[in-house]
Amino acid sequence: MIWVTGDVDGKKYKEPFSKGIMSRSLNVADIGIERAHEISSKIEAYLNENNVTEISSFDLANVVLQQLEEIDEGIAIKYKNWRSLRRSKKPLIILIGGASGVGTSSMAFELANRLRLKNLISTDMIREVMRKIVSKELSPVIHKSSFDAHEAIRTPSIRIDSIVEGFISHVEVVNVGIEAIIERSVKEGISTIIEGVHVVPGFIRRDLMEDNNIIIFTLTVDDEEAHKQRFYSRCRQPWVKRSLERYMDNFNTIRRTQQFLVEQANINNTHVINNVDINETIDIMVSDILEEFGGDNVEQES
Repeated sequence: MIWVTGDVDGKKYKEPFSKGIMSRSLNVADIGIERAHEISSKIEAYLNENNVTEISSFDLANVVLQQLEEIDEGIAIKYKNWRSLRRSKKPLIILIGGASGVGTSSMAFELANRLRLKNLISTDMIREVMRKIVSKELSPVIHKSSFDAHEAIRTPSIRIDSIVEGFISHVEVVNVGIEAIIERSVKEGISTIIEGVHVVPGFIRRDLMEDNNIIIFTLTVDDEEAHKQRFYSRCRQPWVKRSLERYMDNFNTIRRTQQFLVEQANINNTHVINNVDINETIDIMVSDILEEFGGDNVEQES
């Protein structure tokens, strides 16, 4: 038995070495789960050959880094950045936005698995809470969907088109809850993923964005027909209550919402990803996260 020791808030701990846990950690470096298992087995064999029965988590990470450097220096850098990011005192907060049907929920779930993050929150759930707090009479917009919120606008649009104005009004109410979750995550030091159509670049308070490890991704499906097919696939699932007809009736509005989201992302210089392939999208997101935050924390570890 090989024991891994560590320190959390000054308290010592000891746990058995696990190839499964090691493989999931290595997979963050984008080497594939099979190769991750191979390297984990190689590390275990190395420790056994050297009669290691107890090793600190820091020293174990150095052994892993040495093994990765022999394989690919680029992968080793990714692992080192992820290692330092995990050791950062600031939590990682990932915001994933996109119009209906582009796959924000699926990508958030896959990313949470890849990064081993436990807290995943949907803005649709935040919206439902807001609906309980804010009556339909006080804010009819929040009681509509994001793509038909313009139907609840009481006064005609005077600055922009009604579709975008309705969407903005819808987002502004939900954004109160999004900011509250971010503030709580920062205060408690809890890494969190927040996903949904209400995540719009430029709407989150600037002081929250600048002072913390927060990154925004806007997902798109550039091809219109591919976007439509996403709704056909979604509505075939037995647990989906909304009808395909409703999505198709509002498809042009959904596309206009996507256009606005991309415009906001470009204005605020945030990440836009055409979500064609799940694995490719996840790889891009992980790489962007490590590039943006991992390197900033490397020195804290040395």
